[in-house]
Amino acid sequence: MEITSSDPMNELDLAKEEPVVLVSPKNPNPIQTIFLSNIDQAVTFPVEKLFFFHSPPNKTSSTHEIVERVKESVAEVLLVPYYFMAGRLHMNLETSRLEILCNNAGVLFVAAKSKLMSKDLGDLSVPNSTTFHHFVHRPGLDKSLAETALFTIQVTMFACGDFSIGFVTNHAILDGRSASEMFENLASICRGEGLQTQVLFNDRTCLKARDPPQIKFIHNEYVTQKEISSSLASCFTAPDQASPSPLIFSDKYIQKLVSFTPQMINALKEKAMTKSCSTFEVLVAHIWRARTKAVYTNPDEFSSVLFAVDIRSKISPPLPKGFVGNGVVTAFATAKVADLAEKPFSFCVEKMKEGRDRVTDEYVRSAIDWLEVYRGIPRTCNGNFYVSAWWKLSFSELDFGFGKAVHGGPVVSGNEEFVLLLSDNGKENINALIGLDEEKMQRFMAHHFEMFMEPSFP
Repeated sequence: MEITSSDPMNELDLAKEEPVVLVSPKNPNPIQTIFLSNIDQAVTFPVEKLFFFHSPPNKTSSTHEIVERVKESVAEVLLVPYYFMAGRLHMNLETSRLEILCNNAGVLFVAAKSKLMSKDLGDLSVPNSTTFHHFVHRPGLDKSLAETALFTIQVTMFACGDFSIGFVTNHAILDGRSASEMFENLASICRGEGLQTQVLFNDRTCLKARDPPQIKFIHNEYVTQKEISSSLASCFTAPDQASPSPLIFSDKYIQKLVSFTPQMINALKEKAMTKSCSTFEVLVAHIWRARTKAVYTNPDEFSSVLFAVDIRSKISPPLPKGFVGNGVVTAFATAKVADLAEKPFSFCVEKMKEGRDRVTDEYVRSAIDWLEVYRGIPRTCNGNFYVSAWWKLSFSELDFGFGKAVHGGPVVSGNEEFVLLLSDNGKENINALIGLDEEKMQRFMAHHFEMFMEPSFP
């Protein structure tokens, strides 16, 4: 399914109130700074998430009640343990490192009303960034780090009584799992059930680099700042101003939502010819193979796919329960273009498994040390791309006291360097959100379907 860039809204369809600053009632005094690991610093960009909800049953809850319940739950309860979310990123000039400054500058909360009904927005399960960006509060790309909120919330009420809640967080502060846990906590508070997580562990020094660094592996998953243009580097790290999300780029790419049914996934697993492959491994292997055929013209080049591996239980000692930083590292699979195109699908799956198995405790420590020396970022350049498994996060289960979300996911626009795997609005399908220029997209789709039409395919 190709995603349209049309926007049903005009400037009169949405009225936003001025942002309200929510501060923590229990912020540390004196002001505290929190160390950010090298893993945190490699992914310093905002992430936008949006959830849609149907009108509360029997219209028992007013617009005012919904807005106030979310706002008060954040200000009075959530920001006690999550006080650092009211802080700001700060460049420590002595160490040349970013850190969290817990100065209680505040979370930004915005209430908005739309003249439209939610059904006017089309299929909510289809990410349409052209429309969806209206329902998140972007803190602004022209602001300095000191001016840029780490957490913004927008509650938008529609004319039909439905509503949406949009969040912007920063990946340096929370990875997908810890962000999901924070939203679950907020939803629980809104339902009157209090915090689910009783202990948060925000000491990230357990992921400090060794002194001296001990780089024992080749880390092709990262690229140094010197190897890439400053324009790409600033998408991830910008010492003096807010960084745009790498999921928000120009409209020169077209986007397609490629759906994988359970039958297609099972067929891929049979084609993988191994009993121990995961859904993630076969999906990424298939997308990597088809995309390589579409993007690369030189058979002697190497193609790589990047993906996150949770290290919470992989390192020794394991990360503590309640760890809120980035407990994932970038892993990769790489192979020659000709091999990916000509060898059996099982070859691609084995490369994926090698990439996952490579991530051991010693590999993680080596990656952290590499980042200490080179200050790099994920190597999403020269045809490489990153796959993120959003479907594994429990975003669609959120219930703020008015029923579960009817759709929840990221706000993204055309981008060829990221592929997102999304849930299909409660169905068993998994959708891949893919962005490429028109010519490459046509080739990708041809190779995608080609796989399932092979005579030998189950």
